[in-house]
Amino acid sequence: YRKCGHQTSLGVILDLGYISYGATDPSLSDRVTFPYFYRTVQSDEGEYIALCKLLKYFGWNWIGILRSDDYSGYRDHQLLIKHLSREGICVAFTISQWENLRIGELKKKINKFYSASVIIICGDVGTSTLKLSKPELYELRGKTFIFLSKWLNQVDVLSYFVSKLLHGSLLFMQKRRNDQFVPRFKEFSDSYKPSNYPEDNLLENIWLWKFCCLSKDKIKNEYHEFLFRFLDNCSGKEKLTDLPAYLVPYHSASLMNAVEIMSVALTHMQNSLPKQTSQYKHMYNYQLHRYLRNVSYTSDGSPALSFTEKRDFIYEYEIVNPQLGSNKTWTWNTVGNYVPWAQRLTLTQEKIRWKTPNNKLPISWCSERCVPGYRKVTRPGIYMCCYDCVWCPEGEISNTTDSENCIQCPKMEWPNKKKTKCIPKTVDYLSYTHILSAFFSATSALFFLASLLILGVFITYRDSPIVRANNRSLSFLLLVSIKLSFLSVFLFLGRPVDITCMLRNVTFGITFSIAVSSLLAKTIMVCVAFKATKPGSSWRKWLGVKLSNSVVLFCSSIQIIICMTWLAISPPFQELDIHTSPGTIIIHDVAVEVTVSGLVTGRPNVPSNKRHLGISCNAHSEKAV
Repeated sequence: YRKCGHQTSLGVILDLGYISYGATDPSLSDRVTFPYFYRTVQSDEGEYIALCKLLKYFGWNWIGILRSDDYSGYRDHQLLIKHLSREGICVAFTISQWENLRIGELKKKINKFYSASVIIICGDVGTSTLKLSKPELYELRGKTFIFLSKWLNQVDVLSYFVSKLLHGSLLFMQKRRNDQFVPRFKEFSDSYKPSNYPEDNLLENIWLWKFCCLSKDKIKNEYHEFLFRFLDNCSGKEKLTDLPAYLVPYHSASLMNAVEIMSVALTHMQNSLPKQTSQYKHMYNYQLHRYLRNVSYTSDGSPALSFTEKRDFIYEYEIVNPQLGSNKTWTWNTVGNYVPWAQRLTLTQEKIRWKTPNNKLPISWCSERCVPGYRKVTRPGIYMCCYDCVWCPEGEISNTTDSENCIQCPKMEWPNKKKTKCIPKTVDYLSYTHILSAFFSATSALFFLASLLILGVFITYRDSPIVRANNRSLSFLLLVSIKLSFLSVFLFLGRPVDITCMLRNVTFGITFSIAVSSLLAKTIMVCVAFKATKPGSSWRKWLGVKLSNSVVLFCSSIQIIICMTWLAISPPFQELDIHTSPGTIIIHDVAVEVTVSGLVTGRPNVPSNKRHLGISCNAHSEKAV
């Protein structure tokens, strides 16, 4: 068994089985370069995917990056940029620790991208991290930071400034087993002390730095006294478990998992294979690799764990909101989790304590959110997250925030005033309550009453010489047809239906043609009467009711035949006009046969390239009228 420390450069890996409890470098997943490498943690790449989900959840698409000035900072920065660009998240600025920025320059850079209030820290925790405490970076203390789980390794040795950055921010933690502090582990830890292992220099250094115990090395003692000015002889009761960061749910669990998995694999291999000689060493190591690859490990009823194809473990990510108390002790508030295999992010925002005033959610946008009714239009430039909000075009809506495209409403619907939803279009026709309908109705009723009054006078004095001389029967027919013509106006009012569309023009055409025919018959009878007054005139034989009745019957029959033919061949029908007036459905009747329609109504045939002719008999709006 060999362990690989956090992000250790492995160099040339021998053909032995390696299990790391802290190495998260994505390059270690390369099976060609590292065929026998295993780890009980996940790659940074999986954590960046969870990070992008978190940013999308809060709507943060305009963030800053603070990276270390080593290779790990460069590598993490490039990997993070790749995943952010896939999710449509832009990087406002990147600050590298090797940049010798003055306070004024840093303020100018931050103020230029002041709306980027969320910053991600890239790179490993090492000696370069100490540079985070330089005064220039105090300008960032009001920002919200997001830390990766690797920062948990050194949380107890972070500088005070970095601790202030971690306080109130968000931190990822790979979910660990809940039974890592079993009695046998504590018993082993309590017995692991310099008095029992005097040759262990690591234990000696831990007791020197953590418990201020004198060591056997005088140079170490002098150096420590120079820094801290005190050392003491320890009582021997000091234990590893007394260290605040020793029993943390991070490396202790991953380390124990690594040890126990190696133990299980070795046990299975020893029980399955006979003892081999040195000449079979390569085969022996390959068998160890095979057993490590197929091992399935469980602890105290927890779900079984096994290595993936990339030779790592997949855990849930816990999202933690660290809080630094007044006594400099940390409180790790778990506010959510992310399940990688289900790509499910769960958060409880009420548990998060932000750095912002009144505990408001930090806003990290390049542009204000586009409310429903607007859509995003990208500004010219390199940042796709910077955009303008424009009003949706006519006939379209957007019902979500930051909509990239507007939705076309159905043909029978139209956007509301805010363009957030489609509503039924307004139906428009010449209703009885319209002012024009009132005018036409009043006028028609007035003339109808006038005609009725005149008809009543004619009926009262029907035996008088003047009425008889005026051709009494034609006068009655003329007045009745005029009354019906005035009443036919009411067929043009109200909502059009198929039956009214057919009766409108036909009723008016027939009644009006009878009235005109009656006038024509009266005129002909007057002319014949004057011709017949001459002695011996042949016009006398045309005097009588036969001529007048024949004229009315003949002329009216022509109109009736035309109307019946029109109704038989192609009767008019109602149509819904959804194009003339936006947002309005105009109901009107349509006559397909233009020529016959012109004969019925007496209007000239107007050439048109349209297939249908709308008969303007409904006066659906003032403009149409």
